[in-house]
Amino acid sequence: MTPDPRAPDPPASAHHGLHCEDGARQGEHPGRARNPLVKVRDLAWLRFEKPDLDRAETFARDFGFTVSERTVDELRLRGTFAGTDAIVIRKGSVSRFVGPVFQAEDRRDLDTLVRQRGARLRPLGRGRAGSMVDLVDPSGVPVGVVHGADTHTSLPGQRALTINAGAVPRRINAAQRPPREPALVQRLGHVVLETPRFRAALDWYLETLGLIVSDFLFLPGQRQFGPTMAFLRCDRGSTPADHHTLAMHLGPGQGYVHSAYQVTDLDAVAAGGEYLGERGYRRSWGIGRHIQGSQIFDYWRDPDRLVVEHFADGDLFDAGVETGWAPMSASGLAQWGPPVTREFLGTAPTPAKLREVYSALRADDTELTAARLLALMKAMSP
Repeated sequence: MTPDPRAPDPPASAHHGLHCEDGARQGEHPGRARNPLVKVRDLAWLRFEKPDLDRAETFARDFGFTVSERTVDELRLRGTFAGTDAIVIRKGSVSRFVGPVFQAEDRRDLDTLVRQRGARLRPLGRGRAGSMVDLVDPSGVPVGVVHGADTHTSLPGQRALTINAGAVPRRINAAQRPPREPALVQRLGHVVLETPRFRAALDWYLETLGLIVSDFLFLPGQRQFGPTMAFLRCDRGSTPADHHTLAMHLGPGQGYVHSAYQVTDLDAVAAGGEYLGERGYRRSWGIGRHIQGSQIFDYWRDPDRLVVEHFADGDLFDAGVETGWAPMSASGLAQWGPPVTREFLGTAPTPAKLREVYSALRADDTELTAARLLALMKAMSP
């Protein structure tokens, strides 16, 4: 049947051409809390423990961090942008992620969290400005909220290359030679967590910290059961924020998946990756460009096998952008780039992974069932 050329165009989706083809349907999760306790402004820093701070410092410098302070028991790392430290590593018996620390918009927000969540308010530590509230999310991850912490002034950054693109050249009589050097980290971007209590953890971050969902992912053919991954950003009203400051997905693990750090541009990502490769570090996946968030990405493993990401050119959304919905799949993780690796996805059936799965399926408060686990494995099979 030939379409009638006089017929009106079908109504365009509110998400068409924006960041996702589909928005929430009636009765689905709204992606934000109606009346959150507070609205955090950003991530402040991430907390880790590692047994070998010398080795951690060597990798940090090769990855592009600047060391802001080093003692026998602590390593503090920053980016070139003005702000707080990006990472705080304390000496510990094993390498592990401790938890994220978020920035409160106002000092009174800490009092609200103490009053409403029974949290403890404490000074940051001897010789350091600021106060912090210690919380624990439903997955058992320690979460800090800080206000008044010391900040650094900006440092000289990596120069963005002048690009000849299109009909208006900008670089004349000059060759392009990006230096082979670390990709200087500008700032902490986001952290990704895995949890078998996905819905409980999701609602906790929305209701407690005021984060809002940029995009939900759901298992193909199972949208009626709700999302299995969420990309959450800070609600700054009309001021744009990163597409996601925190991402989380359903799975048998509890805690850290990877963390991401902004660098200048694609050439910084690529040249910095060459620099890391020459020093014997392992790429986990990349280089490519994501779909949710649009970042150019490159993932590496540190000497303790934790995954860290260089990224550039990510999406920025204000609070007016509604939540998108899309099916979850391995191929849907990137617009272009090499196929996602099993090493990055962490799907190899190691004894530790099998124990993790067994424990998650048997837990009383788990949201992970055998059927959902099988569907997750199928969707994320590269």
